[in-house]
Amino acid sequence: MRFWDTSAVVPLLLQQPSTPAIRALVLQDPEMAAWWGTPVECASAAARLRREDRLSAVEEGRVLDLLSELQAAWLEVLPSEEVRTRALRLLRVHSLKAADALQLAAAGVWAGEHGDAEFVTLDERLALAARLEGFRVLPEEG
Repeated sequence: MRFWDTSAVVPLLLQQPSTPAIRALVLQDPEMAAWWGTPVECASAAARLRREDRLSAVEEGRVLDLLSELQAAWLEVLPSEEVRTRALRLLRVHSLKAADALQLAAAGVWAGEHGDAEFVTLDERLALAARLEGFRVLPEEG
């Protein structure tokens, strides 16, 4: 099981240049863990594309249906005092946005003390912070 950042979930929902590499990771290990806010972030991305006329309302509905299927299957890290406390520390240590700090904090709660935990992200800044926090980041840099 791997922890999935929103930036890596979106290419599973919408065709993007990174979609083949991300789908390959799912085929290797289909069990996913994600943060409680990931569905909101994914829905936000789809809504933005619809507003920009890059996605029709019907296509947006399909994306949200697929998102619901993924969410039903993944392990979701819920909001907690531990996630908030970790996120506050991460904001002091790394150059992260609030949502990214919450993603990484949730991943830390999920991983516990496992040194071999994997974090899937396409966000370079978040990937750097995840590496510094002890995660193996995927997809690996080429």
